[in-house]
Amino acid sequence: MATPTKRLLSLDVLRGITVAGMILVNNSGGKYAYAPLKHAEWNGLTPCDLVFPFFIFMVGISTYISLNKFNFEISWAVSRKILKRTLLIFIIGWAITWFSHICKGDFFPFDHIRVLGVLPRIAICYCAVSFLALLMNHRYILPLIIILLIGYSIFLLLGNGYQCDSSSLLAIIDQKILGATHVYTKSPIDPEGLTSTISAIAHTLIGFYCGKLIVQHKQTDKKVILLFIVGFLMMAIGFLFIDLLPLNKRIWSPTFVLTTCGLSAMLLATLMYFIDIREKKEWCTFFIIFGVNPLFLYVLSEVLAIVFGSFGVRQLVFDGILLIFSNLYVASTIYAILFTLLLGLTGYPLYKKRIYIKL
Repeated sequence: MATPTKRLLSLDVLRGITVAGMILVNNSGGKYAYAPLKHAEWNGLTPCDLVFPFFIFMVGISTYISLNKFNFEISWAVSRKILKRTLLIFIIGWAITWFSHICKGDFFPFDHIRVLGVLPRIAICYCAVSFLALLMNHRYILPLIIILLIGYSIFLLLGNGYQCDSSSLLAIIDQKILGATHVYTKSPIDPEGLTSTISAIAHTLIGFYCGKLIVQHKQTDKKVILLFIVGFLMMAIGFLFIDLLPLNKRIWSPTFVLTTCGLSAMLLATLMYFIDIREKKEWCTFFIIFGVNPLFLYVLSEVLAIVFGSFGVRQLVFDGILLIFSNLYVASTIYAILFTLLLGLTGYPLYKKRIYIKL
């Protein structure tokens, strides 16, 4: 029997902030983007580096809330639902990559198309955490997170994991298993590679555990305080070990996991306080639009970005902005904002009509 779960508006708002942020930074102008809108070149952390881990954290929370409705009882119906969604997200991710090749005149890129990426990572993390939640006792979730992060830390230290070249064991594993022509080509290390997915699963499990804290504590004020404290402790532990294991998004380092999960939890707790307790909701609508249809709007943004780039729309708009603002950095930022607003306008009718497109 399904268990009803009260919906928290703050969850939609954080999802919306995250997806809007992902769209903004993905279209911010490349080399002409301001530093906060760029990923750290290797070790380090920028605001741009926060958006994807925040989303993965939210995947964990959403997984707990979704499976809680079924009392975490495994059945063919629930398993089929998980596998169907996993396959759908995978296929959409591959289709977007294929579409980008088609727009360049490369219609059959199957011998060199990238296998992994943002959407495949989401699919893998969602699938793994869903079945772990159904098959194992939840008291072992926290020990499993610790084991995964410690194991991955040892792997990075012994496997030359912080070396950004082909000598890294991360690069070697990806090329041996996936093939040298099916990995990320802009750097030796695939930012969504196979090995770092282990750490990303631990990341999603942390979100799952925080989802458990949110659902099981009935009093909103207490869950806000607890979530904020848990987030602060995770961030503090992450910073404590950055000399040994620097923050690094490309390899999804354990300190990156703890720090970004901590920041996610604290931000969510803050939003819960202002939105769910004090009911300060007037400013939320824009982000709720993105939050109720997150993956749909993200996928649409990726497709539009490919189309705009391939058929000159992006350059035409950018040149128009340059007629008013001659600074390339300002122009690229304005373009990214306009592009994000376009996706918001697209999602607005869906939000008004309460149409939620599940991916």
